[in-house]
Amino acid sequence: MHMADALLSAAAGGTMCAVSAASIGYSITKIRKDELSEKKVPIMAVSGAFVFAAQMINFTIPGTGSSGHIGGGILLASLLGGYPALLTISAVLIIQCLFFADGGLLALGCNIFNMGVIPCLLVYPFLVKPWLKKRLSTSAISAASMAAVIIGLQLGAFSVVLETRASGISELPFGTFVLLMQPIHLAIGIVEGAVTAAALCFVYKMRPEILESAETGASIAKTVSLRNVMAALIAVTIAVGGLLSVFASAYPDGLEWSIEKAAGTTELEVKEPFLEEAGKIQSATAFMPDYDYKSAGDEGSSTGTSVAGIAGGVMTFAASGGIALIISALKKKSKRELSASA
Repeated sequence: MHMADALLSAAAGGTMCAVSAASIGYSITKIRKDELSEKKVPIMAVSGAFVFAAQMINFTIPGTGSSGHIGGGILLASLLGGYPALLTISAVLIIQCLFFADGGLLALGCNIFNMGVIPCLLVYPFLVKPWLKKRLSTSAISAASMAAVIIGLQLGAFSVVLETRASGISELPFGTFVLLMQPIHLAIGIVEGAVTAAALCFVYKMRPEILESAETGASIAKTVSLRNVMAALIAVTIAVGGLLSVFASAYPDGLEWSIEKAAGTTELEVKEPFLEEAGKIQSATAFMPDYDYKSAGDEGSSTGTSVAGIAGGVMTFAASGGIALIISALKKKSKRELSASA
């Protein structure tokens, strides 16, 4: 559900960039005030890399000629808590945009809002946390995951429609676009909900302390070893990004499918000079556009997708882990300064 710049006006795109930037800033403030234990650093790094790799796997929606991929917001929030999850999914989306040309540069704010702010700061705290607070079990995790992913994806899909409406994209009539976007993303949400539930139940069985920490905000005890669960997630990330990504569906994703049905083409015309400049900047920064070598041509290469999956996973691992380390260091510095002044 990565939006392209052609779906937005400069005003709408700029506004959503400001909204998402404010949400990220607020999340950083909350994390600095609340406890971010050292145990969360590797979880942020590994889970970010996993979501990057998992987003590369487009699965076919039978009978539609469309495909979908997981968003990962609810998965990350359930592992990390809402605020760290937003920073992690933002790192994923920024890397996808700048280095792989997945999603427009001006549309980055919309994509962060639709796939990050909505699931991490709205759906997770108001649905998943209260649900799991009553009882944390595999059945509760499965039910909460399915409901939260479907609701989050429906809200995100409707947000896309509103953003294109606010941008005055006449090729996408409001009523038609809604009737296409919502059902196809319901189908995608059912699959993502099942994947999210399976992943969270796996982590819960190995280390329930991870989900308990995200739900309560308490630190994971230093005596708790995360080695096995982190090793398992790293192995799955490598397998998904480096191997399974080659077999991703070639069908257009739910957003592209909806655009094609409504407008007759997936390639809408870029109407504002500012958007053309944004496209030039993105072309310069993207070293593997569309997750393949720049020299691959229309037929593509046999190894480009695997290389992109591994490279993107490593970059996301470093970015997510780096963010966590920086915030953790700032928190420690603040504590030392408070202790010194007391």
